[in-house]
Amino acid sequence: MPRYAVLLRGINVGKAKRVAMADLRALLDDLGYTQVRTHLNSGNVVLTGDDADPAEHADRIEDALRERLGLAVRCAVLTADELRTVVEGNPLADVADNGSRMVVHVYLRPVDPALVAGHPPVPQDPENARVGDRAVYQWCPDGLMAAPDIGPYLAQHLEAEVTARNWNTITRLAELI
Repeated sequence: MPRYAVLLRGINVGKAKRVAMADLRALLDDLGYTQVRTHLNSGNVVLTGDDADPAEHADRIEDALRERLGLAVRCAVLTADELRTVVEGNPLADVADNGSRMVVHVYLRPVDPALVAGHPPVPQDPENARVGDRAVYQWCPDGLMAAPDIGPYLAQHLEAEVTARNWNTITRLAELI
């Protein structure tokens, strides 16, 4: 059975949408996933599940979070190969020298390849943000809080909802998967 990475969007950031990782693991176990492992306290999971479209897994997990925990939480589900492609395809690897200052904005659902193909650098941060097939990469040399917010641009021009993780988290999930 295939392995997947699950990235929940916007949980455990502040007081809203609090989810204990033990509760999240139990919910995923109840859904039939196996080898469920969480990483940190921010909705990062690797697990084994049926061979299905990752969007189907995402819909199933989102429905369960809403029904069982009363939380409207979106998530991205990536296959092991998709996650490895995100890591290997980092176009900023030669300049990003601190994983905690490198952000990967992972698309919640795949984006139309025609919108991604040949996309120029993101205008809000043209020196430091690059569009990829499954994610947008943003190097934040002065720290995350000083970096331009590119989320609204991605929603408008790529029609993409995203969830962001720093590079350290993405690479750790790739190791765990």
